Amino acid sequence: MNLIKSKRLYTNVYAAFAILFAIVVLQSCGTTKYNFSTSPVVPAAEGSVKVKKDKNSNYSIELNVKRLADPKRLTPAKEIYIVWMETEQNGRKNIGQLKTSSGLFSSTLTSALKTVSTFKPTGFFITAEGDANIQYPAGQTVLSTGSL
Repeated sequence: MNLIKSKRLYTNVYAAFAILFAIVVLQSCGTTKYNFSTSPVVPAAEGSVKVKKDKNSNYSIELNVKRLADPKRLTPAKEIYIVWMETEQNGRKNIGQLKTSSGLFSSTLTSALKTVSTFKPTGFFITAEGDANIQYPAGQTVLSTGSL
């Protein structure tokens, strides 16, 4: 009797792990992660971009950067960081600004940006700019993914 219960338990545990594995694998499909190259301007900064095509054929973009220094500390000093997306169909687009902040339990500077685009991205880069309302990059490139 105990042998039968043990076999059922192992079968149930195995089935549960198989289902969890399938869920993880299916959720990760379609999401691509790109890392930013090390920057000579802010060498401590690290970042990545996750791009996922949704059911409406839009591209969900999630960007995260750690240890990106305040733009006022750069030489020359700037006011803000702007995230740019390169596309085949529509060129370079300003997709938002990054604000650097530290967390409640950590002194690590973090920045994040989430947005959606109808255009397929071919690259991302971040520039330090003097004004947030610009249409074309004019400042120094601090981080770049290169071509995707």
